[in-house]
Amino acid sequence: MKNSDYQAALRYHEGTKHPNGFLMNRAHFYSPELEPLKEKRYLDLEPIPLPDVPESGIPALEAISADTLDAGHPVIPSFETLASILNYSAGITKKISYPGHGTVYFRAAACTGALYHIELYLVCGNLQGLQAGVYHYNPFEHALILIRQGDFRNIPFQASGNEPSLENAPALLVYTDVFWRNAVKYQAREYRHAFWDSGTIIANTLSEASAWKIPARLITGFADDPINHLLDLNVEHEAALALLSLGTGSGSVPIPASDITPLNLRVQPIDEREVVFPVITEIHTASSLANPEEARAWREKASSISFELPSPTKPIPLDPLGNEQEPHDSIEKVIRRCGSSRRFSQHPISFQQLSTILVRSTRGIPADFLRLYRPYLIANQVEGLDSGTYVYHHAEEALELLERGNLRYQAGQLALGQALAADAAVNIYFLADLQAILGALGSRGYRAAQLDAAVTAGKVYLCAYALGFGATGLTFYDDAVIHLFSPHAEGLSVMFLIALGVPFRKRGIS
Repeated sequence: MKNSDYQAALRYHEGTKHPNGFLMNRAHFYSPELEPLKEKRYLDLEPIPLPDVPESGIPALEAISADTLDAGHPVIPSFETLASILNYSAGITKKISYPGHGTVYFRAAACTGALYHIELYLVCGNLQGLQAGVYHYNPFEHALILIRQGDFRNIPFQASGNEPSLENAPALLVYTDVFWRNAVKYQAREYRHAFWDSGTIIANTLSEASAWKIPARLITGFADDPINHLLDLNVEHEAALALLSLGTGSGSVPIPASDITPLNLRVQPIDEREVVFPVITEIHTASSLANPEEARAWREKASSISFELPSPTKPIPLDPLGNEQEPHDSIEKVIRRCGSSRRFSQHPISFQQLSTILVRSTRGIPADFLRLYRPYLIANQVEGLDSGTYVYHHAEEALELLERGNLRYQAGQLALGQALAADAAVNIYFLADLQAILGALGSRGYRAAQLDAAVTAGKVYLCAYALGFGATGLTFYDDAVIHLFSPHAEGLSVMFLIALGVPFRKRGIS
């Protein structure tokens, strides 16, 4: 099936809607005892320890919102900087021991069900302290596993149809999805989560790269097979989702793709019950690009098409905090502090705090596509803003009121009846004109639409913790969300929901 036949993406999205998606089994049962192995373990390869993780010291809100552009001179990340970027993208940032249940390890970015199905690979030339090669990142060891020795950066460059940021990048990351690790709980909806969860990781990656002044660019338009072959992946179980270039000014050695031979590396099975989910492999195949020429054409189109809102009729200008008012905790400190909120207190946040989050998180991401999402909000408890529904216009940095009223109950119901959404100060829904996006970009546009929303939501998540309150991603009843925001949102589709609020804290009893 060709990427241009976008009916596959529409069918997948419709079939994985809550509550009655026809690709979902409502009788499905999951217990934590069924949890698969949460890491990829190569059985015959030794880890290469990464150095101690340095800290940039850059304030989080600055790192989240500022992208480092090509400075016109070489910018080559050090081994220590790569260690920091990897650790604060997908490393272990905290662990908690529970009596009778062992130790639970939490990673730098939020993940649906804490199942951690996204893997990171590093492709680099010779760097100080690290030889050229293809590496897998092991977060538990904070180490790299060398799976191919040599400079293979030209393979991603060719696969992308000669994406300029990859031509001279000293290093690049590849984000992959291990399907079963998430599908064991969430079934076919896993493929949505692939982009939600890689997106929150990429938000961290971009923030860390920005903090270290390393130019970075997200690439979603590439021929899939050469990347999967380079990483020696069994694509029925794991496949590449996105590339991200790091640095500038270091050319690669041309290597024909035909020279990429299978490695047949032994990897520990993650679950003896693992099965292939045909629905997931079908949508991934349908949204794949066949060759570099198709990738180049896709990127050219994606970089020229945007889906902007008409100007608001009665704009409510945002009022973000000034630099002197903003917290100055470093991006590393904020990432270590992050952890999905499990309960909100119904206390308010301020309009200035909400304004700061919206401005800082929606300035765009350095990517091979333009903005595809539209943020809609339910404001439950924001000081200085009436409760109700809103749409955000990023160009004007203004909100537009759609309906005034107390919608806590509705917010909870939209999030599958979860109290978190009802108690949150604000719920932000990232909507997209999926029909128009797919019509222009084919099924590959589905990946871009999901990822654009998720990376931005990841930035929202970081901003919330930088400002001292909490956030959590939630699932939703797709069509009910659109109905609530209609007629303004008629014809749109929900990509992501994030709830923001003041965490509930139990008081001690003396």
